Amino acid sequence: MLAFLFGYCCAQVHATAPNFVIILCDDLGYGDLGCYGHPSIRTPNIDRLAAEGMRFTDFYASECVCTPSRAALLTGRYPIRSGMAGDKRRVLFPDSKGGLPDKEITLAEALKSKGYKSAIIGKWHLGCLAQHSPLRHGFDYRFGLPYSNDMDLDTNSAPKQAGMSLDPKIEWWQVPVLRDDQIVERPAFQPTLTRRYTEEAENFIHANRKGPFFLYLAHTFPHTPLFASDRFRRTSGRGLYGDVVEELDWSVGEITSFLRKEKLDRNTLVIFTSDNGPWLSQRLAGGSAGLLREGKGSTWEGGMRVPCVAWWPGKIKAGTVQNALACGLDIFPTFLHLAGVELPRDRIIDGIDLSPLLFGNPKSVRDEFFYYRGTKLYAAREGDYKAHFITKSGYGNDPAETHDPPLLFNLRRDPSERFDVAKEHAEIVAAIQKAVELHKVTVLPVKLQVD
Repeated sequence: MLAFLFGYCCAQVHATAPNFVIILCDDLGYGDLGCYGHPSIRTPNIDRLAAEGMRFTDFYASECVCTPSRAALLTGRYPIRSGMAGDKRRVLFPDSKGGLPDKEITLAEALKSKGYKSAIIGKWHLGCLAQHSPLRHGFDYRFGLPYSNDMDLDTNSAPKQAGMSLDPKIEWWQVPVLRDDQIVERPAFQPTLTRRYTEEAENFIHANRKGPFFLYLAHTFPHTPLFASDRFRRTSGRGLYGDVVEELDWSVGEITSFLRKEKLDRNTLVIFTSDNGPWLSQRLAGGSAGLLREGKGSTWEGGMRVPCVAWWPGKIKAGTVQNALACGLDIFPTFLHLAGVELPRDRIIDGIDLSPLLFGNPKSVRDEFFYYRGTKLYAAREGDYKAHFITKSGYGNDPAETHDPPLLFNLRRDPSERFDVAKEHAEIVAAIQKAVELHKVTVLPVKLQVD
């Protein structure tokens, strides 16, 4: 790791090196935005982002829950390769001893080789011990929560199922807010988190306006418990969940307006997406996967296909709807290519450079995607077809069901995964099985950090 960084410590920064912003929502569903068809949640700023940029229809989070998805996004590697996956707990908790291994190279570390300043504002969730701090993984600044906002539950004051309450109390959770590695507030005053994250993001952009910079704005919401500021509370037709999403939309508008104000919009690539599908078991406190099946925690489409918009005025053609297969893994190699940084050669990078898609090449650059739930591969997609080898609901008590032969769905014709066509397409099932076997050969055992 140190050798990788040292080798580039004196690299020259190109005058036109682009800035990068990732706006990552927590548990935002495929159907939760106006530009993805929601009938009552108003998201004019995200809709404008899509109208001025590229909206993906087939974009995937790299896992169906928080910790492994975020690890994959920042490293470009399936979480099974880094050990950031688990079958028992599935995500890291405040008492977890594991975290993102030091040998993993994050976007922030790789971009340092070209002089980038990096900040994570919002939720980290890749380890809460000192050795797992984002400051040890290439980030120069950190403000936000170390893990999910429903952790550190005060069992003495909180009722059962406090997370899905539509009138939650701040004192039910004792989750801290950190600036760098110092606790500055506990419990977090959650109704103002979205606003404060936005202000911190603007301050970071302004301080680094001469660039280049990488901003990872990982919002706490709409993960439960849900909190909206007074300005947005009780303003949405979708209730508290809608209030929260509409405040996130406001934040997107503030960030993009600030980039324009600082005259940085034409040299900044913004990616807006979600870490996994909606938490359906939270009922009205959870979101919607639209026409997709199931939600967070599952490898059905609703658990892993997520909204994604790419915005770069003057570079990405406005109003593009991109139907090509893409995923969170692809952000790592895309950013590195655009920054002029070579991919690490000592490890497998599962992501694929998306710049051909972003800049007008309609041909898909990704043919395959593997759906993991923890350490187990549940499904795989090749082209328009998806095979399920194991299925299970996201948070139900139903046992995992193994399918031999696997279920097969044509996602272009049947995105809701209703009609199994395996009997009609045995050759496609065989091709996907072969791709899975070739992939599995490349997966080597590592120490699991989550369990």
